[in-house]
Amino acid sequence: MRQYSADLTPPWKKPKPVPEVAAEPGLVVEEPGTGFCGAVIRCEAGTVTLEDRFGKHRVFPLEPRGFLLEGRVVTLVRPPSAGPVRPTRTASGSVAVPGARARVARAGRIYVEGRHDAELVEKVWGDDLRVEGVVVEYLEGVDDLPSIVAEFAPGPDARLGVLVDHLVPGTKEWRIARSVTSEHALVVGHPYIDIWEAVKPASLGIPGWPRVPHGQDWKTGVCRALGWPSDNTGAVWQAILKQVDSYKDLEPELLGRVEELIDFVTAAGPSGGPPSGGA
Repeated sequence: MRQYSADLTPPWKKPKPVPEVAAEPGLVVEEPGTGFCGAVIRCEAGTVTLEDRFGKHRVFPLEPRGFLLEGRVVTLVRPPSAGPVRPTRTASGSVAVPGARARVARAGRIYVEGRHDAELVEKVWGDDLRVEGVVVEYLEGVDDLPSIVAEFAPGPDARLGVLVDHLVPGTKEWRIARSVTSEHALVVGHPYIDIWEAVKPASLGIPGWPRVPHGQDWKTGVCRALGWPSDNTGAVWQAILKQVDSYKDLEPELLGRVEELIDFVTAAGPSGGPPSGGA
């Protein structure tokens, strides 16, 4: 007698098989039902925990055809030695690329106003910037911005991004920033009087940043109010910088602006390829 399968579903109606992928730490996938995209940090019996670049966690069931990997449907499975795992991440929250080499510098640049600002950007985003091939330049003062833009001559393959302190409507900084009209240059800024304020007070063990009377040097006033040495603000800044381990120690108003500049400078040129200076 003929043997018949119990499954009477016509072949053309059966779902196509999809690959099974081990939920290894650092694997970046998307859950299509919610659109949540993140890296695997934990895989336990029946569930997987993802973390997005902002540090938010979501737990999802390990269901067949439950995730997208580089746009393709896959079934995540528990790795053979699965347990609580955590990917290696850069200080900015990006998943680190093991063995990644610094990219040849792009023609595009990011200018950061203030030496302390540049040091903070380097500490938190330095690994990402080297992988992307983006060089950060020190902008001594916003007054120099128009001449720097004119000399740099930004174009489609050499974009220019600028981070400015205290970019608030009506201020001198705001007026100077508005004078930059090139579509290949982007000037953004944080609202803080000084980059110190972009560090979360909780990360420094203080209740908050004190208010400094108008007309008084802000750094000096802060140091005096908090009982910090006011005669060497450079040393105080280095002590503050040591307490910054990652993006989690910084305020969102700064995080968003730096990420915006990196995205702008690394965007593809009009031909769809990488800017001319990239590897």
